[in-house]
Amino acid sequence: MSKRVILIVMDSFGIGDAPDADKFGDAGTDTMRSCYGSSEFKADNLRKLGLFNIDGIDYDAGTAEPTGAYARMREASAGKDTTIGHWEIAGIISKEPLPTFPDGFPQEVLDEIKKHTGRDVLCNKPYSGTKVINDYGDEHVKTGKLIVYTSADSVLQIAAHEDVVPLDELYEICRTCRRGLTGRYGVGRVIARPFVGSNGNYTRTSNRHDFSLVPPADTMLNHIMGAGMDSIAIGKIFDIFAGSGITEHTYTTGNPDGIEKTIEYMDKDWKGIMFVNLVDYDMLYGHRRDIDGYAKAVAYFDAKLPGIIGKMRDDDVLMITADHGCDPAFLKTTDHTRECVPLLMYGRNIKPGNLGIRNTFADIGATVLDYLGVEGKTEGDSLL
Repeated sequence: MSKRVILIVMDSFGIGDAPDADKFGDAGTDTMRSCYGSSEFKADNLRKLGLFNIDGIDYDAGTAEPTGAYARMREASAGKDTTIGHWEIAGIISKEPLPTFPDGFPQEVLDEIKKHTGRDVLCNKPYSGTKVINDYGDEHVKTGKLIVYTSADSVLQIAAHEDVVPLDELYEICRTCRRGLTGRYGVGRVIARPFVGSNGNYTRTSNRHDFSLVPPADTMLNHIMGAGMDSIAIGKIFDIFAGSGITEHTYTTGNPDGIEKTIEYMDKDWKGIMFVNLVDYDMLYGHRRDIDGYAKAVAYFDAKLPGIIGKMRDDDVLMITADHGCDPAFLKTTDHTRECVPLLMYGRNIKPGNLGIRNTFADIGATVLDYLGVEGKTEGDSLL
């Protein structure tokens, strides 16, 4: 049978501060522990795989006989954002952080946006995405000016009302910005943030779209595609890798849709990798510091996990991990937190047990290539 890897990223599901968390202002953070105390938290199936047996988790006894292999993963890259985290999972360690703009973007960047779009700019500072549209939405609707903002991550975000700037126009604006933002202004992502509503009562829609930098080197995805196998992206994976190394992709409207699409693809005939991002943990709950919402989303995935495992074929391997933390109980900031992440591996060909503490997420990419028998240079070491 054809070997397949189902790699699921629980976006921002950190399991405790990294050894260098203090350098990022994130000492003491622990996304999973914060959710664990919620009455909404349930993780019985993740527990069976070995989640609570991972080194460093001291608030739960775990299970006596885990069915999966498990490890604690440290990030080696100089960052804690989505792009760098996923690139490292796929085999690239970023020695330098992507540029951030804590004081907003320089005037020359704003001038270029106005020059190419014919629209002026509002805001231009770090801001909460839900707050910025209500603080600037009325003026945007009145003037047509674009709401440009950033965060602690390497992002330029453009918010626009769908009735004022049609989606196609907003996406083209973001593509234009993406092409122009290189070098010292080369942010990891340009993000379209459409919204609807009126009179200071605005809400974001599910039509978000990310425009990312192309990875600086080949990832496991390029090697898998080059070997003639399938490289399937579910959710925002296609955007994170700017389409590089991906043979097929589908977007999702959130975790439930992403999980259902994952289950659907389990029934299809393909060989290679299905790379899935479940974004709601980060976008809806971590950044909004919603502990119960985050915990409930973990419980939802946990309840669906038997359905995914039940679709696995004899030579399938399931891998579950995360790309960074976003501790919903950490009130110092609403941004990502520098944390270790879990790795759970399950399949007929995977020996259950503790794989210890790994010094880079890139061990995941190396393991995927090793299991699939694909040649290709990446950072990291195989866990097999």
